[in-house]
Amino acid sequence: MTGKATFTAWVFMLGALLQPAYGQEETATGGPEDAETYVEPGNAVIADEAVPMDVWSPADSAWHIPAYDTYGDWNTDQIFERRPDFKDTVLLQLAWAECDHAMPTCGKVTSPFGPRHGRHHYGTDLKLQTGDTVVSAFAGKVRISRYHRDFGHVVVVRHANGLETLYGHLSKRLVEAGDDVEAGDVLGLGGSTGRSTGSHLHFETRYLGQPIDPAKLFDLQEGTLHAHQFTVTPQAFRMPPAPPASKYRVRRGDTLFAISRRTGVSVSRLCKINRISKNSTLRIGQQLRIR
Repeated sequence: MTGKATFTAWVFMLGALLQPAYGQEETATGGPEDAETYVEPGNAVIADEAVPMDVWSPADSAWHIPAYDTYGDWNTDQIFERRPDFKDTVLLQLAWAECDHAMPTCGKVTSPFGPRHGRHHYGTDLKLQTGDTVVSAFAGKVRISRYHRDFGHVVVVRHANGLETLYGHLSKRLVEAGDDVEAGDVLGLGGSTGRSTGSHLHFETRYLGQPIDPAKLFDLQEGTLHAHQFTVTPQAFRMPPAPPASKYRVRRGDTLFAISRRTGVSVSRLCKINRISKNSTLRIGQQLRIR
């Protein structure tokens, strides 16, 4: 084997030998709706038994694999791993100049990072048209390039500073695991594959498997970085609180006075915004506006 084939074989061997046994990712997000979105048991990287086990040294790993000292592995199948709780403070150098970072696509935000429909949405959805190009946010090496039941065609790139970026719901992938990419290089074409309702890009930024709101790194409207450096602390991974409910579903035995006590909205206000009277009959399952 030579060239890229040799490197790929070494990478697969390394993934099998060095991959830690971390637990499963918690409830998945975005298009994904279940706990197995990021971790798929039974798809572990298998080493090529024909590869000599003494030809790839830790120094080789550190040289060829971005942020190997931070991760200690190179898994080309598992989307993300849940790692021990992060308790440190790390300063990430995101960029040195305006030419070494790029917005993956220029569409508007259709669904932000945070709670959504009672679940966690670990990325930001950006509007695009099927066939639009999707580019790498930073220079790095492709760790994942495959089809996933929820993300559809998905690419994950690991960057030298330890950050990883995910690009989901692509209609076509144009890179393979092990490919080196520069900021702005095309990774694939936008689409609506996997669990998706309409063409968009699901974009995630993570450090050691922990999600960071892309809006903390990028001005998503302007497509630029807020700063060339970003400080990672445990607070960087906190999910914003869910917005207050705007509706209340009527339960058995509910009255306007009981709903008023539960929601903190006066009876007169409930009547006004729902265009009902104090004597109106409430139906089980009926939704009343409270905001």
